[in-house]
Amino acid sequence: MSTPFTLALIWMLVANVRAMFPSKDHHWRFAYAMIAIGLPILAWLWYENGVWMALVFLLAGMWIMRWPVIYLWRWAKRQFGAE
Repeated sequence: MSTPFTLALIWMLVANVRAMFPSKDHHWRFAYAMIAIGLPILAWLWYENGVWMALVFLLAGMWIMRWPVIYLWRWAKRQFGAE
């Protein structure tokens, strides 16, 4: 197993375990930190293992961190006028 793949699995494990515990800010600070950590891992995974493995990790990360993705989608719809 490659190093970026191992780091991606650890990222997923940490994100899932942290989501099990309550938070006063509904995990937003943790989500921002995990996104900041996950993007370089995603780029490294793409470089080492190819686009398909990176795409699988990206989809899994979007599934775990679904609320930032939902809010980004809503913001983009408002910005570009799609109703």
